[in-house]
Amino acid sequence: MDKGAKIYVAGHRGLVGSAILRRLQAESYQNLVLRTRKELDLTDQRAVYRFFEEERPEYVFLAAAKVGGILANATYPADFIRENLLIQTNVIDAAYRYGVKKLLFLGSSCIYPKYAPQPMKEEYLLTGPLEPTNEAYAVAKIAGIKMVQAYRRQYGFNGISLLPTNLYGPGDNFDLETSHVIPALIRKFHEAKVVGKGSVMVWGTGTPRREFLHVDDLADAALFLMRYYEGEDIINVGVGEDFSIRELAELVAKVVGFRGEIVYDTSKPDGTPRKLLDVSRLFSMGWRPRIPLEEGLRQTYAWFQAHVAEARGVA
Repeated sequence: MDKGAKIYVAGHRGLVGSAILRRLQAESYQNLVLRTRKELDLTDQRAVYRFFEEERPEYVFLAAAKVGGILANATYPADFIRENLLIQTNVIDAAYRYGVKKLLFLGSSCIYPKYAPQPMKEEYLLTGPLEPTNEAYAVAKIAGIKMVQAYRRQYGFNGISLLPTNLYGPGDNFDLETSHVIPALIRKFHEAKVVGKGSVMVWGTGTPRREFLHVDDLADAALFLMRYYEGEDIINVGVGEDFSIRELAELVAKVVGFRGEIVYDTSKPDGTPRKLLDVSRLFSMGWRPRIPLEEGLRQTYAWFQAHVAEARGVA
């Protein structure tokens, strides 16, 4: 992928897409094709085909998706499966039809079975039932991976699929109804600190364990794999270390400066008991993450404070 290559970043305003865009620009890739959701509706097949026919991108980072936390996934399952199936089907098929040299599809670690052995190896996909609270989203993402693999087998299309662990970082969604755990905690603790609230409620028991990857590290891994990986097999992208939600909440409270009580609402769902990726396949290729969790949380909170007026889900 040379510096003058025409590259389309689908979803460049989202958490992942914006990080990939920053990484490409930092590496002096300047021939970048970008469209906002208003400019190009990726659920509209005709519009997507027209875009690819006119622009003819050489490389595609497919980071556009409908995403959310436990509450959003459980409340809007139809929206999650419909929109994600439409987006990825339209973009993958158009990329093949209009001569894209390589496409990178972003899956998610939540597509592994709920009770998969830990850490989760790539071959554990489709070996057991999914977590019910995000089943619709997971089924859509699995379909995207299988579509990329099928197009490679039948048409020789050069598509690869990444499965990142839980992500966080600048530009995240801080809406308490649709956000993931880190931005939700940052906002809750920040607002409690500002008004002098004595306690903050956290969903679940605090015992589930999760792995967290800074989105800038994911972007670095995505560019690394776009350059050097040509295989059909999915690739886990993570850090190889996990934390309990209780440990995470205490660390976020420390970073934000909230000194009150953390209360756990055990009537709310925990989700999957543990999600830790086996990242030995990626690490064996020579890639490693660079941002420790506490440092990444401090960066994310600093970004939130600087952009609180326009942060997604807050304004």
